[in-house]
Amino acid sequence: MPSASRPLRKLGFLTIGLFDGADPRRGHETTLEIIELGERLGFDSAWVRHQHLQYGISSPVAVLAAASQRTSRIELGTAVIPLGWENPLRLAEDLATVDILSGGRLNPGVSVGPPMHYDQVKQALYPDTAEAEDFGYGRVRRLLDLVRGEPATDFGGVEGFEVFSNRVQPHSPGLGSRMWYGGGSLSSARWAGEHGMNFLTSSVVKAEDPDAAGDFADIQLSHIRAFRAAHPDGEAARVSQGLVVIPTDSASPEQRAKYEEFAAERLPRTQSPQGPARLLFAPDLVGTSDEIAERLHAHAAFREVDEVAFALPFTFEHEDYVQILTDMATKLGPALGRRPGAGDR
Repeated sequence: MPSASRPLRKLGFLTIGLFDGADPRRGHETTLEIIELGERLGFDSAWVRHQHLQYGISSPVAVLAAASQRTSRIELGTAVIPLGWENPLRLAEDLATVDILSGGRLNPGVSVGPPMHYDQVKQALYPDTAEAEDFGYGRVRRLLDLVRGEPATDFGGVEGFEVFSNRVQPHSPGLGSRMWYGGGSLSSARWAGEHGMNFLTSSVVKAEDPDAAGDFADIQLSHIRAFRAAHPDGEAARVSQGLVVIPTDSASPEQRAKYEEFAAERLPRTQSPQGPARLLFAPDLVGTSDEIAERLHAHAAFREVDEVAFALPFTFEHEDYVQILTDMATKLGPALGRRPGAGDR
């Protein structure tokens, strides 16, 4: 088996946090239970996705605020918050508040672009400014500046009995270095590097060159290298990879059959770029931890990262997630060379 050039240092997972619209509390509680389980199993990070007008977590910052009070060590991330739905100043306040409450464990991941189905939601979201809103990188720049303590206003001081600050409060000094950009293109990778962010990669990339071979791992590798080439920290710049990984070491025969069927149904979309954006999807990795480790060590992009946030499949049952996370922590992590406490360095 070829060895990874970068020993795995941080093991994380991503959950979408689905819920039943008739009983949303139970679904949110289950998400918190999964994060608590992740901490007990020794994961370094837990990440949640952002789902608007769907039956998934619509307010990850609020969910992670709750998680921060039920955990003490595990890092808590968003992968990702689409900034088209957000006011950067208000989001900066919320992020800093949760970071303070968590003891400096928050890892906010963000992305840009118009909100999904914008024509259908713009009147509810931006009834007076829908056509004037800018959904480009400037929105991230505003958020970064505010999180990092740049002035939000030229007013500050005492007015009557009230004291005003000219920057976002509370200010959490370390949060600016824990901001992540979720990108799938060369331009987003370079932009994130140039602005000193960390970089989240996932199981989706853009096959931007129609004449290229279109291998997922090679495209993702080019993004990682472009990011680090542009980042002030160079090869030390943080990158986290988020493939869908399903270890089966302790799975029942019924679970293994379900997992294999899940992956087979999604396999056709990995064969060629999809849609006008030419999105290319990575195959889901299903098998024993040793089998998955062998495939990852042969993955060109995985060999250049030392952090992962493996994505949990969205539609499985709670007991499936318990089995998958347990195998990830006890079998797959060691098979990838991760040592207990390695993520603390």
